[in-house]
Order: sequence, then C-alpha cells, then structure tokens
Amino acid sequence: MLIRTPADLGAVIRDRRKRLKLDQSTLAKRIGVSRQWVIEIEHGHARAELALVLRALDALGIPLDASAEPTASRGSAPARVDINAIVAKAKKGKS
Repeated sequence: MLIRTPADLGAVIRDRRKRLKLDQSTLAKRIGVSRQWVIEIEHGHARAELALVLRALDALGIPLDASAEPTASRGSAPARVDINAIVAKAKKGKS
C-alpha cells in the first residue's frame, strides 16, 4: 500500500495491530508509549514523533521501503520528497 497521508499510516498500523490480535495497550507497552499515543497515530495524528512511528512499525513487523527506484506510472518521473521541507514544516508547527 502506498502511504500518502498520516491517516493512511494510521490505518495500516491499526489494521496490522488487529491482525496480530493486539490491543492498543499491549502495542503501547511494546513501543514504550501511552495508549493515547497509539489511539492518536491510528487516527492519523500528523504530529507523531518519527522515531516513535518507526518503533511502532518495527514492533508490528511492517517494513518501510524508501527506495528511490522509479515506478512504472505512465512514463512520468516519480514525485520527489523534500525531507528538509517536511522537517521545517513540522518544526514550525511545534513553535
């Protein structure tokens, strides 16, 4: 599944957690966060700390593939992700 929004990511996390028959509290303990954090990430909370999101993906066995290989989409070049702009925007929101 191509994840484009925080809500997409939350849906993937929620679906995997349920498939593994884990409740939110158990997942929270595995990640080292509160149950409320799990609830928020599953609802697409856009300000989740990246390190915690990566820890959640690892705890659920969800691989993260960030390869830059072009995809076959009608001959167009893949969209580039400007990670610096994403981080700057996130920092602005915290101020």
